[in-house]
Amino acid sequence: MCGICGFINFKTNLIKNETENRNIAHRMAKKIRHRGPDSWGEWVGEHAAFSHSRLAVIDVERGKQPMKRTVMGHEFVITYNGELYNTKELKDDLISYGYEFETASDTEVLLYSYIHYGEKCAERLNGIYAFVIWDSMRQRIFACRDRFGVKPFFYTQTGDTTVFASELKALFEYPGIEAVLDNTGLCELLALSPARTQGNGVFKGISELRPARYMVIDRRGTRIKQYWSLKSHAHPDTYEDTIARTRSLVLDTVRRQLVSDVPIATFLSGGLDSSVITAIGAMEMKQRGKRLSTYSFDYEDNAKYFKASHFQPDSDTKWVPRMVEEFDTNHTYLVCPNNVLTELLEEALLAKDLPGMADVDASLLYFCREVKKNHTVVLSGECSDEIFGGYPWFREKKAFETAAFPWCYDLSLRNNILLDNVHDELDLDGYSRKRYEESIAETPTFDGDSAEEARRREISYLNINWFMTNLLDRKDRMSMASGLEVRVPFCDHRLVEYVWNIPWEMKNKDNVSKNVLREAAYGILPEDVRLRRKSPYPKTHNPHYEEAVKELLDGIISDPNAPVLTLCDKGKLNDVLNGSSDYGKPFFGQLMAAPQFIGYIVQLNYLLKDYNVRII
Repeated sequence: MCGICGFINFKTNLIKNETENRNIAHRMAKKIRHRGPDSWGEWVGEHAAFSHSRLAVIDVERGKQPMKRTVMGHEFVITYNGELYNTKELKDDLISYGYEFETASDTEVLLYSYIHYGEKCAERLNGIYAFVIWDSMRQRIFACRDRFGVKPFFYTQTGDTTVFASELKALFEYPGIEAVLDNTGLCELLALSPARTQGNGVFKGISELRPARYMVIDRRGTRIKQYWSLKSHAHPDTYEDTIARTRSLVLDTVRRQLVSDVPIATFLSGGLDSSVITAIGAMEMKQRGKRLSTYSFDYEDNAKYFKASHFQPDSDTKWVPRMVEEFDTNHTYLVCPNNVLTELLEEALLAKDLPGMADVDASLLYFCREVKKNHTVVLSGECSDEIFGGYPWFREKKAFETAAFPWCYDLSLRNNILLDNVHDELDLDGYSRKRYEESIAETPTFDGDSAEEARRREISYLNINWFMTNLLDRKDRMSMASGLEVRVPFCDHRLVEYVWNIPWEMKNKDNVSKNVLREAAYGILPEDVRLRRKSPYPKTHNPHYEEAVKELLDGIISDPNAPVLTLCDKGKLNDVLNGSSDYGKPFFGQLMAAPQFIGYIVQLNYLLKDYNVRII
């Protein structure tokens, strides 16, 4: 994985001021150097300047970027962030057309795929990616993002120049681009966050290339096209064939993602998703004569304070060693100290450029830094719950009867802290409802669905395009801030396409959550692990965290210059500070209760202060 950035202008010759433009590209890349600490480079052409920070994973010595190739007298240049998992198939195909390769890197394969197939190359890619190509033959820029937005891509327009980057912070290094929030940006932060509307860069004038889209920029302007989407149709397979097909797809995608020229490991929670990936990985590595490395995460004194709940029925404490013993992995137990959860809140905000999931982000940042000490690539179990229907709201009556995001039904806690004039001006409820209705309208429908199944498709679509995207966003920023590449096998588009149309009576057969995946894992996992109830990503249950984050909020309330007080009412923040914490009523998702809400406010204050945000 890497960091990419640059700018395009068809109305001037950038080479005439090459030194200045190279310096701008360098400054932008320096802001995201954490994404690629191994090497970096710049390229300035007549109408485009690219910069690249590289995390070397495949062909460490020869895969440097920006990469240039000349075909039939025309120059093509790429800056690319990602991994292709069908590199061999693409390369073999291109060799059959006479292309010759100088490296073993997927960057070169991707560049030649574009040269040969043009815009159609996007449909052939299997992987996680965001890339930009200068095409001198057609005098245009081609930019593309993967199907689920695993890899980020932001852009903005300033005058005649289009500026792009992997992370928002790099955009602010381009002259004249500022961090400005208007009402839309404030609604994103206060009504929807830590989720975010696809395509919306939160700050005024900044956009995001939506997943499964490519963008073409030339002298005529900019056009964006969607190259992939989910299709709803009848599921043709029997139950037995469905299990077999799912198993085949899961095995194939995990095996593809174990390819690396640097050390590789898995995150192991002891839950179904990470255990499936770990089991397949361990068996595959054993065949290669190697031993798989695994990592588990927990929090200081968590066992002492853990209490089972509807969302988190048991802890992972006994399940991790069960898997380690079964598959003889080289395991590392990581424990996050209590002080880290508040000390890293600001660094987690800086990694993401936006407030996030508070201590959940901070702890992930800590864990990724620890993993990076020994590994550069890890596989993780994200996205399984969204596609297999693992969350409670796939079966809860309230989700079927409430026209709202099922992970955030009630905005009262968010509304209640605002100054009266801010509350009236923003209308958080109306904004959230509008974004919800836009997403529902996009849901791919199937005439053969019952009313219940049609609604479940809507819930699933919301999960894939909002909740899953948020988790992927968090995982990318916290891992890449540590120079660590995290791969997500359950995000393989072939698997998602297939599972999308599996009927609920198969997915939830005998009222067993994620039944299809559990059945597909038969013989791969020990039975007790395979049948274990779902438990989400762990968080701290230690009351000391709540005390520490309240102390931070108290400092904000006491500071007359705290920027968040231009939005929030001091007295109402004091009410939050002194109120009781209802851990059973999250303000977002399954785990983010009052302490995480306080952490979110603290992160919002850091954002406004550290980015010198101007509110209009």
